[in-house]
Amino acid sequence: MADPTWPGELLIDAAQRGDTEAATALVSGSHPHVRRFAHSLCASPEDAEDAAQEALIILYRKIGMLRASGALASWMFRIVRNECLRRARLTTRHQGPVPDAVVPSVEGEVLERLEASRVAAAIVALPADQRRVLIMRDIQGHSGRMVADTLGIGTAAMKSRLHRARLTVRQALRELPDATEGGGHG
Repeated sequence: MADPTWPGELLIDAAQRGDTEAATALVSGSHPHVRRFAHSLCASPEDAEDAAQEALIILYRKIGMLRASGALASWMFRIVRNECLRRARLTTRHQGPVPDAVVPSVEGEVLERLEASRVAAAIVALPADQRRVLIMRDIQGHSGRMVADTLGIGTAAMKSRLHRARLTVRQALRELPDATEGGGHG
């Protein structure tokens, strides 16, 4: 198959039952997606690679904790997001002041990470059917036809779910407190 997709439910089920070959294939098949998540959420390419590797290790070790095989993408997204946030916190704690010449805008990077975290939280909060469509279409970049076919729904249903998911994420982002506003008076 020329177009890579998330591993199927049969493979996930086999990995959950302890089949090491299936678990290895699951990690291998998830790698490109996990890597893409990490590069979109982490502050640096190095952190992204480390976060992706850590997430894949967690996947291999804890696949049995996944409750629904259809939730693999959102589960991995949360693991990657948490790992990227953990690495960002470690970096800020262990690094001294950075000269302006090295990092043009530390504030900009922090705001980008905060925004990515807000988007991730909004996506995770979506109903599963909407989350799957949004992740496949907008994050993984699959065609609408492929998303509809993969999920076993019509193109109109896929478009409707995608529209509702995007609208819900937009509304959630408007409602969530924005770290850039400075929030309270002290």
